[in-house]
Amino acid sequence: MKLARFWTVVLLLISTAFVIHARGDADRVPGSEPLSQMPQSIGSWTSHDIPLEEEVLSVLGKGDFLNRIYVDSAPALKSVSSTTPETHPSPTYTPPISLFIGYFATQRTGQSIHSPQHCLPGAGWTFETSKYTSLTAENGQDYKVGEYLISDGTNRQFVLYWYQAHGRSIPNEYVAKAYMIADAIRLNRTDGAIVRVITPVLPSESVDVARDRAVRFTARMSPFLPRFIPN
Repeated sequence: MKLARFWTVVLLLISTAFVIHARGDADRVPGSEPLSQMPQSIGSWTSHDIPLEEEVLSVLGKGDFLNRIYVDSAPALKSVSSTTPETHPSPTYTPPISLFIGYFATQRTGQSIHSPQHCLPGAGWTFETSKYTSLTAENGQDYKVGEYLISDGTNRQFVLYWYQAHGRSIPNEYVAKAYMIADAIRLNRTDGAIVRVITPVLPSESVDVARDRAVRFTARMSPFLPRFIPN
């Protein structure tokens, strides 16, 4: 299976290089806003940026990147029993959401979107579960995404990610490469992005709770994406 995947990747890369070379030296790149203009507040979530280290940027290559932490300013309430008949609500801690977006205006010059399936294990995380699924944004648009539960032996995190290009959401990197080849031929475009949402899974909560948190945030955030990732 691993050998077949390896040769699939090699074939796609060779095909991509051939097609892109044949199309010339310049892509058609529609205008878009820089990712820094992504709203700092989304619903009850407020954020701060986390600068990427130079060595990380050198690996990612030439692109536009957003690395941001969103914190819910309106945490959920839970009921706490009392010696009196009354029940008083008590705020509970809501884990943050990490949002990373990498947009590449062109993948013609050897630039390539890095898959979390390669990057996360390199950072010491292993995949406990993985599958493809779909979610519906608040504007009614459907997104096809990958969802993963990862662990470093001590901590667990829930991950949503997908590739986005030309109005498509694609959870599989090989399918994304195939679409890029087709669009390089049809549209003279190789632009695309990866969107990744991560939230910790607390020891005191179920994976379903963490998943619901990530899905709700993503459903509210994703309608902004066409401003930064051209359709």
